[in-house]
Amino acid sequence: MKKRLFLLLSLGFSPAFVFAQLPLNVKIDQKAQSLEPKIVEWRRDFHQNPELGNREFKTAEKIAKHLKSLGIEVQTGVGHTGVVGLLKGGKPGPVVALRADMDGLPVTERGDLPFKSTVTTDYNGQKVGVMHACGHDTHMSILMGVAEVLASMKSDIKGTVKFIFQPAEEGAPEGEEGGAKLMIKEGVLENPKVDVIFGLHINSQTEVGKIAYKPGATMAAVDFFSIDVKGVQTHGAYPWSGVDPIVTSSQIVMGLQTIVSRNLDITKAPAVVTIGAINGGIRQNIIPEQVKMIGTIRTFDEEMHTKVHKRVTDIATNIAESAGAKAEVNITTLYPVTFNDVPLTEEMIGTLQNVAGKDNVKLIPAVTGAEDFSYYQQKVPGFFFFLGGMPKGKDPLKAAAHHTPDFFIDDSGIVLGVRSLSRLALDYMEKKSKK
Repeated sequence: MKKRLFLLLSLGFSPAFVFAQLPLNVKIDQKAQSLEPKIVEWRRDFHQNPELGNREFKTAEKIAKHLKSLGIEVQTGVGHTGVVGLLKGGKPGPVVALRADMDGLPVTERGDLPFKSTVTTDYNGQKVGVMHACGHDTHMSILMGVAEVLASMKSDIKGTVKFIFQPAEEGAPEGEEGGAKLMIKEGVLENPKVDVIFGLHINSQTEVGKIAYKPGATMAAVDFFSIDVKGVQTHGAYPWSGVDPIVTSSQIVMGLQTIVSRNLDITKAPAVVTIGAINGGIRQNIIPEQVKMIGTIRTFDEEMHTKVHKRVTDIATNIAESAGAKAEVNITTLYPVTFNDVPLTEEMIGTLQNVAGKDNVKLIPAVTGAEDFSYYQQKVPGFFFFLGGMPKGKDPLKAAAHHTPDFFIDDSGIVLGVRSLSRLALDYMEKKSKK
């Protein structure tokens, strides 16, 4: 192949003509590599200028401008700030959707990067920083790169590619709809109807160059809950004169820990019940009237999901009643299980092995994090995988986790993401064209 290309160049054929003779996988690799500086620049700009869910106005504007410059049909304002691009190939075939999320998190960045975020906002009554502490800046940049790669070989594409840039994956602001669920409601998987969807998530504790995946249940279903414990306020010096909601809440927290350890068959599937915040009281010598707790539930099995909900309610209300207090429990069901279609995963895993090398693609256990990519997978077959973003040689146990102030991604993993999504789309189309 190299000799043939060299011969064509020596005979005076233009580089563009010679590039057109290359196999698609080689075209993708060369184009992706050439775009690396541009993609890294996009990623760092997004990182320095993060926006929270349903408020990704400048982010969406930048994405839409880029897609339009490639000649891609663009729809904006989907699901509030979402952007959808449609690239119709030169040949008939299936519709493949590729998705990236756009929103940042209410996290104050602690690192000292030259492109560190200094954006601040008011969130839940507190002033806090805004940071891409989960890698959505990388996801957007990768998908923008994929759009440019595939647009450059439009005539070779056997089908249509739909690029979905989705807001509010981390959840919409209180009182608003958002995320994948709203985009689906507004028709993102229709006109044209999507046949299959692919997505990736950068991972700060997986080494650059590696890809991780799991068929079937991959990420957990997620619920949020709140527990309001109401006692009787009194002077801290005379606790017998009231009902202490702080002590009661402490007992409830410890009681909730028995759900996973004593009530669930965790050989069947993992589960998590976590209290993330407790608020109550304003002074050292006043026992307050009320304490509020908020937390999250993660499950992979529907029967266990139902049982956890019941146990959270039973434990909180019964412990409170035994103390003379009252507990009000509210549970909000959020994202379902992120479920990788098993036949699709088996069909396409060879593509990732070809791109990254077989030894660099590993099968992993289920992840207790959650993703609203799961909503797309409820409608069409989907495959969601993890892309390494940790510097080579670093100890994963010492790498900062997602959603933390020290979260860090090595940009050298970006090109593999571009190559992976591009190849998944075209390989899927190629397979379907032969059936």
